[in-house]
Formats: sequence, structure tokens, C-alpha cells
Amino acid sequence: SRRDPLVPPEPAPPSGPRDALRRLDALLDEAVTLHQRSDVPYGMFLSGGIDSSAVLAMMARLNPTPVRAYTAYFPDAIGRDERDRADAAARAAGAERVDVPFTEADFWSLLPDAVAAMDDPAADYAILPTLKLARAARADGLKVVLSGEGGDEVFGGYGRYRAAMRPWPFARRPRRKGLLDGLGVLREAPRGWRDGLAESERAAARPGRSRLQRAQALDIDAWLPNDLLTKLDRCLMACGVEGRVPLLDDRLAAFAFALPDGLKVADRRGKWLLRQWLAEAMPACDPMARKRGFTVPVAAWIRRRGRRLGGLVAAQPGVGELCRPDAVAALFEATGPRAGKAAWSLLFFALWHHHFIVGRPMGADAEETLSAP
Repeated sequence: SRRDPLVPPEPAPPSGPRDALRRLDALLDEAVTLHQRSDVPYGMFLSGGIDSSAVLAMMARLNPTPVRAYTAYFPDAIGRDERDRADAAARAAGAERVDVPFTEADFWSLLPDAVAAMDDPAADYAILPTLKLARAARADGLKVVLSGEGGDEVFGGYGRYRAAMRPWPFARRPRRKGLLDGLGVLREAPRGWRDGLAESERAAARPGRSRLQRAQALDIDAWLPNDLLTKLDRCLMACGVEGRVPLLDDRLAAFAFALPDGLKVADRRGKWLLRQWLAEAMPACDPMARKRGFTVPVAAWIRRRGRRLGGLVAAQPGVGELCRPDAVAALFEATGPRAGKAAWSLLFFALWHHHFIVGRPMGADAEETLSAP
């Protein structure tokens, strides 16, 4: 019978932390060796976080020449800049680091190309820096890039996992709400949009799994294939670059998913075992540091053009079918994180609908595209 992709082959449990570290080291070695196998130039994306730093540490061990590592950063002060961590990891690994700035001008000019590359209306802030990183790698002649996607999901890195592990009645069940819920923007409440997610939730709640594993399984089924991996694959392939994710290698991912909860979350930190491995393999990258995440200052950039942009988005036929135009226009001038995320999603959808449904060409930037008759 066909194996359920959410039920990895069950590896033997480790006898203790030292055995787990030993087995993790062997599996990382195997996974990175396989994923960097190539007869064309390859490199990696380095955010400075635990996952990409672990991939870099193993690549440095396996490669006789310096690994080329690409790091996106935001020159604007409002953006999160992780170059300090990326630089520490690159220096410890002897890597050749390439800084790729991502500016507000890049956001507006790359947005139409990013929407066209994605095919689907999957609005993730990180699509745009990923596309620019891919172009930088391709311009340098690289054809293959390794990335740290999947580390949070299989090793237990997200804060929502720790919330799910709290004892009753403090546990918080992961539940994703619609970005436009409660904002007064939609003409009517949508029906059925959570059906697919509800099915993933039922599949994830398999008997015998801990609450942490259920939360992980939900993300592995819904979040990874529908967002993170789609983003990486389509942005890189649009540039003729192949993206590879060694932390999602079958044997490594099965081992990580089956780990006891205490080897994933400890001392109020996720990815405990991977952090311990990195502390031994490359301590200079500060593996016990808190997770920062990868944040693009999109909301602030959109708000600066809010008055004009809100009117353009509200006038798009696809948006008008679903939303009240006056509320859309107001949303683009509103403050707060919810308004910013909602405005970004509507902007992405408007461009997507313009290109793929109406069939109009993309312009040189977002405003030009939406202003076209």
C-alpha cells in the first residue's frame, strides 16, 4: 500500500543526547553530500539562522574550497539585518559570502516579476528577496543552491510549537485565521476556504503523536509545500537555478520528526538538538541565540504609497468582486501589522489577477502594471 507522506519510516529512537548527536552528524553528512552532488557550480543561501548555518557548517566540512554563500540584507534601518550572524558563520566556515542588498526600489521593481514567477497568488514577503538572491547567484554562474528550508518544521523551531506543548489549559492549538477576517473589507464571508487546512489538521492528529508532532505534521503537510518550498522552487527556477533542501532529506527528516519532544524543545528554545550540533560544529555562529525570523519591511513601504496604491488596487476587477473598494483604499493607509499584511496580500492578488486572469502584461513596476488600461 502507498505510504502516507505524513508518516515517515520510524527510525530507532536514540539512546540519549550523545547518541542523537552522533546520528544527526552522520545524517547531515549524508544529506548534504547527496544534495550538493552536481557537475555544475553550486552555493548556498545563508540567512545567519540556525538552519542555514548548519547547512553551511556541513558544506564547509565536505568541500575543499570555500563555499559561496549569499545573504540578503536591508539597507533601510527599518528592516531586520542579520549580516552580523551570517558574517560570523561565514568566517567560521571559511566561506565566501556575497551580500545582496534588498531596497524599497527593489521591492517595487521586482514585484511584477515575482508575481509572474509564482503562478499562484501565494503572498509571502520573502518571495522578493529570494528572487533577488536567485538572480545574484545565477549572475555569478551558479546553477544549484542549497537552502535551510524545513529545519523549523522537522526539528521543532517555531514558537507556535512551544505554545502547543503547554499543559492544559494553557496549550494553544495552532489555528490560522484569514488575513482579511474582521477588517470589514470583504463583501461577504468566504465559505470553505479552510476545508483543505481542516483536512490537514485531521491527518496531523494521528494517534500516538505528541502535541508537538501534531503541530509539526500540520506544517509539513500544509505550510511547507504550499508556501516555503513553492517560493524557493519557483523563484530559483525562474532564474534557471535549482534549489535543494538537505534538511528535508527523507532519512534526516524522518529522524528529526521522530525525536523525543525534549530533544526538540528545551530551555524554552526550539531545534534543541540541531543547536547542540551546531554549538560543537561551529560555535562562533551563536547557536543558542533567539530566533529572529526573516522579515521584509513591506508594510512600511506600502503605506508610503498608500493613497495612490490603495485606489489602484481597489479598482482592479478581481479585487472588486471580493472586496468593498472604499474599505480596500482605506486599508492601504491604515497602520498596524494586520492592516499591513492584508494590504500586501491584496496588492499581490491584484497583480496576479491582472496578469493571469485578465491576461494583461506586467509593467516595469507594480504601479505601472496596475495603472495600465
